Amino acid sequence: MKIVVIGTGIIGSLISRELTKYDCDVIVIEKEKDAGLGVSKANSAIVHAGYDDEPDTIRAKYCSKGNFLYTKIAEELDIEVKRIGSHVVAFNNEERNTLNRLYKQGIENNVPGLRILEKDELLSMEPNLNPDVIASLYAPTAAITEPWQVCIAAIENAYLNGAKINFQEEVIAIKTKDSKIKKVITNKHEYEADIVINAAGLYADKIATMAGDRAIPIFPRIGEYILLNKFTAHDLVNSIIFPTPSKMGKGILVLPTVDKGILLGPTSTDLHYKLKDLRATSKEGLDKIVQNAKHLVPSIDIRETVKIFAGSRPETPNKDFWIGPSRNIYGLFHVAGMRSPGLTSAPAIAIDVVDQLIKSYDLNLKKKTDFNPIRKRIPHYVGELSLNEYDEIIKKDPLAGKIVCVCNKVTEREIVEAIKRGARTIDSVKFRTRASFGECQGGFCTNKILEILSRETGIPVDSIVYNSDNSYIVKGKVRK
Repeated sequence: MKIVVIGTGIIGSLISRELTKYDCDVIVIEKEKDAGLGVSKANSAIVHAGYDDEPDTIRAKYCSKGNFLYTKIAEELDIEVKRIGSHVVAFNNEERNTLNRLYKQGIENNVPGLRILEKDELLSMEPNLNPDVIASLYAPTAAITEPWQVCIAAIENAYLNGAKINFQEEVIAIKTKDSKIKKVITNKHEYEADIVINAAGLYADKIATMAGDRAIPIFPRIGEYILLNKFTAHDLVNSIIFPTPSKMGKGILVLPTVDKGILLGPTSTDLHYKLKDLRATSKEGLDKIVQNAKHLVPSIDIRETVKIFAGSRPETPNKDFWIGPSRNIYGLFHVAGMRSPGLTSAPAIAIDVVDQLIKSYDLNLKKKTDFNPIRKRIPHYVGELSLNEYDEIIKKDPLAGKIVCVCNKVTEREIVEAIKRGARTIDSVKFRTRASFGECQGGFCTNKILEILSRETGIPVDSIVYNSDNSYIVKGKVRK
C-alpha cells in the first residue's frame, strides 16, 4: 500500500507520522525546502481551549481533543507546549453576554476548567490589562507552542519510522485511471500511489482540481503581526489575551511567545484567491494592531518592536474544515480548509484521518510493532545546564562552547546538529535552534550561520538562501 501525503504543514506532518505507525509505504511531498514553511510558519501559535467553535461544526469535533493530545505530543516529540491559559476580556455588558455564550459553548464542547472571572480576580492575574475591563472567560487549558517545531519534529519522527520525505518537489500532475488514483508526478519524479492525502494548505484547491476532483473553495485570509522584544516586554502579560470575538475572527490579541517575546495581532483581511503568496504588511494593518492591542494592554511600547510579519491562512465559505474522501476520485482524501483552530486540532485530525482511510477504502493496514514515537530536540546548553555541566561538555566538544547567536545563546554545535538534521537555509537553522530569533533578528549572527552552513554542506555562501528560491543573502564577493 503506497500512500502519498502532499504537504508538510501541521496537518500533513502529523498525518505522515501517524501513518508510519502502520505497515505501509508513506511518501511525503513538499514543494518548500523544509517542513512548516507555509501556513504553519506564521500564525498566532495558540493551542486553543475549544470554546470558540460552534458545537455542530467539524472544528468543534477536533479542537478540544487536539488540545488534550498536545500533552502527549510534547512528551513524545520533545517540543515546548506551555499551558499558560487564556482570557477573553469584556469591557461592557454586551461583551459579558458574549462571554456567557462562549462559556456555554465550551461546556458543550467538553472544555475543562472554564470560568467567568470578575474584574478584581482578572486584574490580579493580569495587572497590565486595561483597568476598564469588567470580566473575562478564563480557559486554563489554552497553550502556546511553536508550530514550525511541531512540523519539523513530526517529520523527523516520521522519517525515523520509515517515511520517505521529499522536499523541493512540486506536484505538477496527478494521474488517474477509471477515476482512481494511480500516480503523483512532481517536477523531479513520478510516484506510484494507491492513496493521495491532500494536505496542501492554501493550495489544496489546486491539488483537488489537478486530480480531476471538483474545486475546493479556498481563499486566503492574511494576518499581520508585530513581535516585541522579549528582553524588555516579556512581562506585559502572563497569558493569552483575547478581545471578544467578531464575525471576522478572534480579533487582535496580546500573547507571550514560547521564547518569552510578546506577539500582537493578527489583522484579518480576505484576499483574492490569486494572492495566496502575498505576505506584505501594511501601515493600515500595523496601525490597527497597535490601536487594538493598546486597548487591551495600554502600557505596550511599540518602540520595543523587533519584527513585523504577515501570514496567510486558508478560509472557506462555510468557515469550517474540509475533511474526507473525494466523492469523484477513488483514493483521493482531502484535509483542507485548515483555518483556526487547525494547529490545535491537528493531532486529533491526524488520528481520525487514518481511521477514516482504513474504513473508507477498506484497507487492511496492520500496526507496526516497532514504531518509535520518540524524537529528541537539539540540546540547548546555555541556561538549561549548570555551569559545571556545561563546562564538562565544552571540554569534550569545543563547538558547544562557541556562541553563534548572542541574543538566544545558540552554540555552533547546535547549528551543526541542525544541518545534520537537514537544515539548508537560514530559516531552517532558525526554526530548529532559535538562532536569529532574538533582539537583533539575525543582524549579528547571520554571517556566522552562512559560514557554518557553507562549511558543513559544501554549498557556496552566495548560493545559500534565507528560505525559498531567490531569497539570497549575499550575491558574491566584493573583494578578490
